[in-house]
Amino acid sequence: MSYRAPVSDIAFTLRHIAGLDRELERGTFGDLSADLVDAVLEEAGRFASEEIAPLNAPGDKFGTPLQDGAVTMPPGWKEAYAKWIEGGWASLTGPEAFGGQALPMALSIATQEMWNSGSMAYGIGPTLTFGAIEALHTHASDELKQTYLPKLVSGEWMGTMNLTEPQAGSDLALLRARAEPRGDGTYSIKGTKIFITYGEHDLTDNIVHLVLARLPDAPTGTRGISLFLVPKFLVNDDGSLGARNDVRCQSVEHKLGIHASPTCVMAFGDNDGAVGWLVGEENRGLNCMFTMMNNARLSVGIQGVAIAETAYQQALAYAHERKQGRVPGMSQDEAVPIVAHPDIKRTLMTMRALTAAARAICYETAVATDLAHRSADEAGRKAAQERANLLTPLAKAFSTDIGVEVASMGVQVHGGMGFIEETGAAQHLRDARIAPIYEGTNGIQAIDLVTRKLSMSGGAAVAAYIGDLRDVARQVAEANHPAFGRMGDRLDATIDALERATTWMVAALKSNPDHALAGATPYLRLIALAGGGAALARGALIAHGLEASPANAARIATARFFAENVCPAADGLAETVVGGADTVLDTDAALAS
Repeated sequence: MSYRAPVSDIAFTLRHIAGLDRELERGTFGDLSADLVDAVLEEAGRFASEEIAPLNAPGDKFGTPLQDGAVTMPPGWKEAYAKWIEGGWASLTGPEAFGGQALPMALSIATQEMWNSGSMAYGIGPTLTFGAIEALHTHASDELKQTYLPKLVSGEWMGTMNLTEPQAGSDLALLRARAEPRGDGTYSIKGTKIFITYGEHDLTDNIVHLVLARLPDAPTGTRGISLFLVPKFLVNDDGSLGARNDVRCQSVEHKLGIHASPTCVMAFGDNDGAVGWLVGEENRGLNCMFTMMNNARLSVGIQGVAIAETAYQQALAYAHERKQGRVPGMSQDEAVPIVAHPDIKRTLMTMRALTAAARAICYETAVATDLAHRSADEAGRKAAQERANLLTPLAKAFSTDIGVEVASMGVQVHGGMGFIEETGAAQHLRDARIAPIYEGTNGIQAIDLVTRKLSMSGGAAVAAYIGDLRDVARQVAEANHPAFGRMGDRLDATIDALERATTWMVAALKSNPDHALAGATPYLRLIALAGGGAALARGALIAHGLEASPANAARIATARFFAENVCPAADGLAETVVGGADTVLDTDAALAS
């Protein structure tokens, strides 16, 4: 079964649930219209389904072989990438001054879902370039912008992010890469970086590496890290490519999944030192890199949605094709498609509902990020930025957890054939497993949520979010539509559990921070269930007000299923947050060996 982009559901979520239509009506995005949004999504869906998806399984088998320092991408990938940049997809959100279209990030996130559903190994490549563009546009000198941004924005060159070293993963204070001034305004970069996505490939003529390194007199810890631009090929004054820089791919990792994404060990400065240029201020590299990383976390979150969507589509198709078992009244020599069995129905609806909730959270995060830059007044921009800050850990962690869970359910629906590589179900699970790890592990996202985001504006930001969720639950209850079932009651109970856990968490952060950290991960899951449930309920309210159709009936059924079958976990999660800290912390004896 090949992936088909669910353009209708994507457009509905983006425009109605996440609120893009509201902002289009306000003129927040200039002359951008709903018709243009739909046209962009339709064409992106066609490209993802017809050009990218067919490359997925062959790319998984071929991998990214390395020979003499050069990576060869799978057959067909270079041609597909050339069509992709020809279609203008690389420049979708790029700054207009450098050839970009300056369209909303929310629209880009929707297209990124489709690229990653077609092939997660393909979709992750452009993501790093988007981040590099933002980091350079925000922090680089005018000279660097003029030299590198036009080619990055067009997609003719690609970018990378070089943080991790063998001894420095999540703890960048241990970083050892060095940068020595060369006396001409450039720096000599030396060091080894690992886990570098698309660190070497043959899709573009040049690769622009953004590298964290320390200056000779830098203070210790994360305060002594600077950011440098280090191109694979130096660029001449006329914009043509010059000499090869002292940068090479030392090896390509053999990984569980995303085999067609080259994950490289990069060696900088084995000979005379790689030539690099400072981006931003000395010893302020993390500030620059976080510009890149925050949006990259949302892009990784949408990878979770993308792989879940693909796994769900394949499981649903298989469940309609595979005949096994009988229903009452059938003879012994008859069999029904397994979709007729209640447990398979439950599994498929769980996959569908979790995917839809994660999609809604990611799109809401993207719209809030856009409004943080484009709202008409400072108060609106501040409120939108705080909402984006609050939702980003949810978008990254909840969505990537869902990607793994839904992909695993997809294998289960396939039964024994799901464990066989030829069906493709196993690849989705293998590919999905990296997303909860990279761009900040999901445990780190939970810690960030409870230690930094709950305290924004003295707690007013999270209170406003919970208030918005409560408003949706109230509207559902007031609608009293039979198809909504107990949706309003279940949402109310979920939000009650969230408020109880939030009150406890805020107090614990002041009195016993370790207790708060012990409950961070279940708290993130709890707030995501409340947020996802309310988002789907908002969609159900909108669908109920539109013309009756199978698609709108499915949206209402999905929202009700989530509220009545997924949200009841909220009470248990709240109890884990409030009452489970001691059992987490008092484990030294159990974990001694």
